[in-house]
Amino acid sequence: MKNIMMTIKPLTAVLLAGGLISCGGDVKTNTDIAIVDTTAPVSDWQLVWSDEFDGNRIDSAKWTHEINCVGGGNNEEQCYTDSPDNSFVADGKLHIVALPAEDGAPLPYTSARLNTKYKGDFKYGRFEMRAKLPTGQGAWPAFWMLPTDEVYGEWPKSGEIDIMEAVNLKTVNAEGVVEANVHGTLHYGVAWPNNSSSGKAYLLPDGQNPADDFHTYAIEWNEGEIRWYVDGYLYQTQMASQVRVNASGIPVSLAHRGWFAEYFNIATGDLETQWNAAPFDQRFHLLLNLAVGGNWPENVNNLGIDADAFANGQTFAIDYVRVYQCGQDLDSGKGCETIRAGYKDAETLVEGKAPNPPPPPSGIPQNLTIFDGTPNPDWPAWDCCGGSTPALVEDAEYGNVYEFVVAAQPTVNGFVSREAFITDPEGEPSPFDASPLLERGSISFDMQVVSAPPSPDAVWMFKVESNNNSTTGFAEVALSTSSEGVAPVTGQWQRYTFPLQDLQDAGLDLSGIDVVMVFPSWGQGEGAVYRIANLTIAQPNDSPQLDLFTDGENPAWPMWNCCGSTEATEQFDDEARGLVAEFTIGAEPTVVGFNSRENIGAGEAFDASTLLADGLVQFEMKVVTAPTNPDSSWVFKIEAGGAASAVEVPLSNGSAGVEPVTGEWATYTFSVQSLFDAGLDISAIDVLMVFPAWDTGDGAAFRLDNVRIYNPNVASSNLTLFRHNVAQNWTLWDCCAGSTPQRVFAEAPYDAVAQFEIAGSPETVLGFLANDDATHDASALLGSGSVSFDLRVVSAPTNPDSSWLFKIESSSSAVELPLASGNSDQAPVTGEWARYSFSLQSLFDAGLDISDIKVLMVFPAWGTGQGAVYQMDNVEISSN
Repeated sequence: MKNIMMTIKPLTAVLLAGGLISCGGDVKTNTDIAIVDTTAPVSDWQLVWSDEFDGNRIDSAKWTHEINCVGGGNNEEQCYTDSPDNSFVADGKLHIVALPAEDGAPLPYTSARLNTKYKGDFKYGRFEMRAKLPTGQGAWPAFWMLPTDEVYGEWPKSGEIDIMEAVNLKTVNAEGVVEANVHGTLHYGVAWPNNSSSGKAYLLPDGQNPADDFHTYAIEWNEGEIRWYVDGYLYQTQMASQVRVNASGIPVSLAHRGWFAEYFNIATGDLETQWNAAPFDQRFHLLLNLAVGGNWPENVNNLGIDADAFANGQTFAIDYVRVYQCGQDLDSGKGCETIRAGYKDAETLVEGKAPNPPPPPSGIPQNLTIFDGTPNPDWPAWDCCGGSTPALVEDAEYGNVYEFVVAAQPTVNGFVSREAFITDPEGEPSPFDASPLLERGSISFDMQVVSAPPSPDAVWMFKVESNNNSTTGFAEVALSTSSEGVAPVTGQWQRYTFPLQDLQDAGLDLSGIDVVMVFPSWGQGEGAVYRIANLTIAQPNDSPQLDLFTDGENPAWPMWNCCGSTEATEQFDDEARGLVAEFTIGAEPTVVGFNSRENIGAGEAFDASTLLADGLVQFEMKVVTAPTNPDSSWVFKIEAGGAASAVEVPLSNGSAGVEPVTGEWATYTFSVQSLFDAGLDISAIDVLMVFPAWDTGDGAAFRLDNVRIYNPNVASSNLTLFRHNVAQNWTLWDCCAGSTPQRVFAEAPYDAVAQFEIAGSPETVLGFLANDDATHDASALLGSGSVSFDLRVVSAPTNPDSSWLFKIESSSSAVELPLASGNSDQAPVTGEWARYSFSLQSLFDAGLDISDIKVLMVFPAWGTGQGAVYQMDNVEISSN
């Protein structure tokens, strides 16, 4: 449920009524409690507050009625009143009754909502209710908690705890299913409408329905953990997020994804995400209410509200409400937990919605790409004063480029990142601080003069401005003063590079670059037409690399045998490979590999943080002699921070599931990203191991070579197969039906696209084929890359049973998948463009040799495609 204060302003009420998120869990549990040993609360639970409803009136010292018609923030259809018709105590119970409203009432139903704010406020404890729930489509009873002080901000930033909710109990759907779920949910996170919730549904055993009898609903809440119970059975646990930090103490990922909070850091004033007990570390109060309709109940089960179900009223009957606190530790609420075996297993522990921490600083200054063929909404192309609009045009050599013109009105052209000139709703001013790049960075671009200005006095100029200031802190130089030292030649593409140091010496303030211009000298450029591509402010992208063994041992990372008596040695393998590392396993159980720790190696760990997105751990291995134990399996393990973190996986994970073959060299590749995701602190790697599983390796001998951790130059591994035209050394291809796929023009924004048709024989496949001497190595993209493309079916196959497939091949392997698996299982819709993406990691895991990609295909299933016409564009193998 969502709290709306009675003093809510009319405008706020309207906005809230427009659709606050409804409550409810997202996971269902159906438990047989007969096999569970349920533990009663321990003796140190101390009753601190209760209402047994034994009198003849509602105790105003404990409860406050909320009176309003704002719909609970969920478009509910009741007014809350303090009328005894809607809430009263009788027969030892509190009755909350939803009734039809009188004619002319603001909303069609009346009901009651009571809270204990400032009368019963608690931080941590056991909160318990025994109740019988109402029935009918539209009935929404709730027992829940809201923060009393809203320390972290408005809903849901300060949290909400739904102890029990149910909707539409005993309704029967078209399949004959009777609604019987109760739900426990947390709400938290950032401000609505981007808020988060997590929870679980529960079914009573033996087909019981919560509306048929009284049942007990409770939570136990202590610091960092909340548990939900029905009739004493613990069915759900939620926890605060648990953060993994690297060796420098910087958060890098989540060991457990639970709840989170967002609030301002008192010391810095910055809005920060917090992965701790907040917001569920402040005092909360209790609420009881019965809503009618609303966003949740009206959109599930039989939809809407069943007026007949409420004709004579629906009653939420509460026997008691009790609050206990733990005498063991009032500050944390810990020490009295009612738990059972497995209460944090996959069935019971609910994963929350906390975001991962941002990647730690890489320590490497960041580059800026202003334009590389795709318009940058933060840096639009710009004509200062001439009234033209720079045009995005296709160049035969460079693809998408910007074309600028100079007419009679004097002007300068270029790219700008100032608010007055940004028109794309996705764009925002983004001045670039190039100061960290000063030593080795430069501004560079490609340019072609299509038509030179007729004035013989025209000089091509390059100008850069900073910090929204065109009068100071800028640099203006002749284009010919670039590092290349060339003047433009009409009709030729030429590269221009301006070192940042030179531009600073010429007066440029590097701290906030926001305009880059290229133009003929002022007033002399009429008639000029020129094109610009690949504009960047960047420095060479150096990445750390660790070679553990390449043609010899790295003294800082010596070969190592943990626990056995055999010594690792350097051996000459053959003329082509040279020296390799050889390990042998004897009778003593052991692990072997390379170790940099103090007293073994140099004592310096390797920081692979800057390799997170694109880095690889890679080596080649040959089993000389297999272990004598036929059940032995090969393992890869990597440790960091003196074994503070480690990842151990089957060796075959690094070779698409292929086990080592005795006598054959094979390459094994593990992305740094996958190791990080599995829990490795990549900032302090200090041991790398390959070995037969513990105590199964006797008799094994194996060799390793080219063992390294590195970034294999991602840029050279990107391949655009088709964007306006097919890539060099690749062709549009029909395998078997003799058609010739065409390059045709489609409507904006696609321009030229590849079109495939199956007009004759349906026994064919179509796509993109590398020339005989061409291939593509995507190894460098394993951890972060994908195969992606845009596709539109122009005409569907005449066979109604046809299905669409995606296939990719290397010289020795292939992977074929349903096309829909690349678009959230959405099949193509005739006439509509859609984007499809397949991660290289998944293709590699399915068996594709990504170092030798030769063919990419999309087609209707074999023999079913006759009549199909489809188009593709933006076909690429690239980093994500």
